[in-house]
Amino acid sequence: MAQNQSYAGNGAYPDSYYAASRNIVRTPKVLEGAVTADVAVLGAGYSGLSTAIHLAELGYKVVMVEGAGIGWGASGRNGGQLVNGLNASLDTIRRRYGEEAGAFVGGLVQEGGRIIRRLVSQYGINCDLKDGNIYAAYTPAHMKELEHKKALWKRYGMDDHQLLDKDAIGKLVNTDAYVGGMLDTTGGHLHPLNLTLGEAAALESLGGVIYEQSPVIRVEHEAEKPVIHTARGSVTANTAVICGNAYLGHVVPKLVSRVMPVSTQMIATEPLGAERADALIPSDMCVEDVRYILDYFRLSADKRMIFGGGTVYGGTDPADVRAKIRPNLEKVFPSLKGVKIDYAWSGNFALSFSRVPQMGKIGKNTYFAHGYSGHGVTGSHLFGKILSEAIHGDLSRYSQFEKLPWIPFPGGRMFRAQYSTIGSWWYQFKDAFGL
Repeated sequence: MAQNQSYAGNGAYPDSYYAASRNIVRTPKVLEGAVTADVAVLGAGYSGLSTAIHLAELGYKVVMVEGAGIGWGASGRNGGQLVNGLNASLDTIRRRYGEEAGAFVGGLVQEGGRIIRRLVSQYGINCDLKDGNIYAAYTPAHMKELEHKKALWKRYGMDDHQLLDKDAIGKLVNTDAYVGGMLDTTGGHLHPLNLTLGEAAALESLGGVIYEQSPVIRVEHEAEKPVIHTARGSVTANTAVICGNAYLGHVVPKLVSRVMPVSTQMIATEPLGAERADALIPSDMCVEDVRYILDYFRLSADKRMIFGGGTVYGGTDPADVRAKIRPNLEKVFPSLKGVKIDYAWSGNFALSFSRVPQMGKIGKNTYFAHGYSGHGVTGSHLFGKILSEAIHGDLSRYSQFEKLPWIPFPGGRMFRAQYSTIGSWWYQFKDAFGL
C-alpha cells in the first residue's frame, strides 16, 4: 500500500497520457528494514536509472530507492524529445568556462542519445523510439541563431544538421508558422515513461533491486558509508548517488539552493487518425521552436498530438493547463481548433542558474547530479554514465564537470522564483518582437 508523501500524494502517477498508455504495470516493493549495497541510488528517474544500469553492468550490487513510482517525476512526464545539447549553448559554455570546457562538452553532447538507443536495443525496451528532431524558427533572427549553431557544432565534429528554408520545413511540419528551421538527424522522440519502466526492468535483469513507494526522509551523506533512510527502512552502501532533481525537496539541505523547480505543461489530443495526423507532421519527427519560452510537440504512436510549453518558476501548476496550452497548439495548427483534449498535465524540471547541469560530491562517497534545465532526457543518461565511470575509478570526465562552478540564484531560495520570472520577461519581450 502506498505511503502518504508530501511531494507525491499517495505516489500514484499523474493523470497523463503517458501513465494511461504505459506498457508495464509494476507491483511496488517497499523498503522495510536495513539493507546493504555496493551502491545506493536515490531517485528512479533517468539519472538514477542510467547510473544504476551502467554500474550493474560492471558487476556492482545496486539498490535504488524511489519515493513514488518509476519515472514518477520529470522522467515519466516530459515531452519525450531526444534533443542534443545542454540548455546553455556551446557558445555560452566557451565564453563562461573557456575553450577547453567548450571542446569537452561539444565532444559529448550527442552521447546521451546513443546511450538511450543502446539501452533500447540491448534490453528490448518498447518505447516507440523514432529518429529526427526539428528546431523551428519564427523569425529571421532565429534563423541566424540556427546558422550559427550549425557552424559551431560542425566545428566540434557534429555534422548531422540540415538548415531548412520555409518550403523545406513546411514539407516536414505542415504549418505556416515558421520561416525555417534546422533538422538534427541524431535527435528523436519516444514514450518517456515506457523508457523508464523498461530501464527499470533492465536494471532488475542485471540483479539490481528497486524499492518504490519509499520516500526518503534523510541521507547520511557525510558518513564513510552513506546511509539512505526511509520511514520504514534504510540502505547502507559503499557509495550513494542522489538523483532526486526537481523532486528532492529538503531531504538533502546542502542541495536545496543549487536548483529551482520549474513546471512545464503538456496536453494530448484525442487520437487524430493516421491520415489527419500524418498530414500535420509528415516527417513524424519531434519539433521545438527556438524561443526562450518555447513550444514543443510530436505525434504519439496512436496518432495523438502531444503539445507542451509554458513555464511557472517555483514549480507550481497553473489552474487550467488546457486553457494555457490550447492557444499555442491552435496557433501552430489552426486546423486543430476546438480539437478534443484527452489529457492535460504538468511536471517540474530542475533549473540551474547557469543552465548547465551540475555533478559533484557531498561527503566522501556521496555523488549527485541534477539541474538539466529542461534538456534532461539525453543529458541525464550521459551524466549517469559519467557518474558510473567515476564510481568505478575513472574520474576523467567526472572531474571536468565537477570543476565547473555553480552559480547561486540571486535573492537566494526565498526570491529565486521572482528573480527568474522577471528575467524571463525580457526574453519573452524579445520573442514577441522577433529580436
